[in-house]
Amino acid sequence: MRVFLTSILVFALFLQVQAQDKPAYRIYNHKGKHTKYRKLLREAKKADVILFGELHNNPIAHWLQFELTQDLYKKRKKIQLGFEMLERDNQKQVNAYLKGKINQKALDTLARLWPNYPTDYKPLVDFAKKNHLDVCACNIPRRFAGKVFRSGFTALDSLSGKEKKWMAPLPIPYDADLPGYVAMTQMEHTQGMPAEMRKNMPKAQAVKDATMAHFIIQSRQRKHLMIHYNGSYHSNNYEGIVWYLKTYKPGLKILTITTESVPDVKHFN
Repeated sequence: MRVFLTSILVFALFLQVQAQDKPAYRIYNHKGKHTKYRKLLREAKKADVILFGELHNNPIAHWLQFELTQDLYKKRKKIQLGFEMLERDNQKQVNAYLKGKINQKALDTLARLWPNYPTDYKPLVDFAKKNHLDVCACNIPRRFAGKVFRSGFTALDSLSGKEKKWMAPLPIPYDADLPGYVAMTQMEHTQGMPAEMRKNMPKAQAVKDATMAHFIIQSRQRKHLMIHYNGSYHSNNYEGIVWYLKTYKPGLKILTITTESVPDVKHFN
């Protein structure tokens, strides 16, 4: 599924302009055909894993994530939530918050939360807390990905046994020829980088993708639907996290959603 969004900034505005035929979003399937939300919901209900690829700064995307999560909970009940935005070494703090052992202020202090956590991810975590759902802090600690960016995968060998539990098992499978990884090395802003760092950039992306896939699989309970929220680049074109899910656990039923912002949602590119 491909979800196309305009740049409307508040859902209230979306509600007001419905009657004027100015939709805030439109959904297309993988063939580029316009489809309905109810069809997305019907397909999503059948999945083992949903990768909701977002634009991190798009409020309509975050609103749709919440709506889809609520509706899937009504349909399936057995769901779990996973986040790129929560790092694995903060799982204990997230669990403590879900169980009411610490409050939001403590979570803010003890965990590394994104700046837009209060508006965009806290509602989902609080939904999980209210309904006693598991939340997976699925991403590798950012400082470890930074090591890979600077020195490649071998930099991970020096991590302690405890630290290695916060990431996918070594060695990390890696296909440097995946189009998404190749494209990263050709982006304009990378051209001034030292050649070795430019070569390592997709490896740093890959260690995130591998770790998220690993903990999606490890955390997902039998017959549960795992809804994972990540930047769209991590799952576009069935690469990234999808490639690792297929590598680590073939046979999973995976639904991917990608988000794009366009001037006019009625015209599909």
